Amino acid sequence: MSLNHVSASPSYAPSTQPSFLVRRRIATYFTGGIEGILNLISVLRQRGYKVHDLSVDIRDGVRESSMACTVMVTNDDIDLLLEHLRQLPSVVSSELV
Repeated sequence: MSLNHVSASPSYAPSTQPSFLVRRRIATYFTGGIEGILNLISVLRQRGYKVHDLSVDIRDGVRESSMACTVMVTNDDIDLLLEHLRQLPSVVSSELV
């Protein structure tokens, strides 16, 4: 049996490989208290992100609040998600942790 007919190059293009969802932890600092977190959660929900382990820290008298969560997202889309969050008027910063 000969293997001469088998191609050494892959039969798929790298750009057509599927992107798999992975858990990515993000931290977002925002202003606006309850209204600010409702806007953040609304953006995540409208864009269809599955959110896990959501925690929010809102304190009376403190200018900035924080949200930390784990989202299911492709590696290709995490930068886009962070950019969308950063564009919200109430968001001070949003980063991977």
